[in-house]
Amino acid sequence: MASGPSGAYGRPITFETQEDRVAQDEGTIRPEADADLASAHPPDRFVEVRSWALASVTDLSRVRRELLAEVTAPHAGPQQRLGRVPENMVLVASELATNALEHGLPPTTLTLFADGQDYLLDVGDTDLSTVPILAGERPMGAGGFGLLIARRLSQEVGWYTDHATKHVWATFPAQG
Repeated sequence: MASGPSGAYGRPITFETQEDRVAQDEGTIRPEADADLASAHPPDRFVEVRSWALASVTDLSRVRRELLAEVTAPHAGPQQRLGRVPENMVLVASELATNALEHGLPPTTLTLFADGQDYLLDVGDTDLSTVPILAGERPMGAGGFGLLIARRLSQEVGWYTDHATKHVWATFPAQG
């Protein structure tokens, strides 16, 4: 257990998991209690590049490889300085898809969109009865860090529902 910065009322915040240490290093601290993620549609300027269907977490390895290949391919549009963007996109896609597979209802899809300047990742599932939650403090190993990682590594994160699907999305710069 490592001590971090002082929290509310001057008490030190402790970080007990690797995820928590990453959050401390990256400047992201878990809220004390669960919080709602703002409901919002993504910008409508994006065009679909590719979509993947995921039946289980065993599909994630293949999808991560294919997403990375798609974003770094020579035909992928402007990418003079992608930097860590592809790796960040793969991590966020994996986190959001895992959330949908574990907490949502099938089918689960991951869709990559682009507009020449930015990328948008959209993960959909058919569980319209639940909303994405930014996890507050939890016991060690209890999880709940995916949306916080997405907020830290992307430009914007949101969610919305349409007639049959709940979508959680994140945008990334196409120019690192």
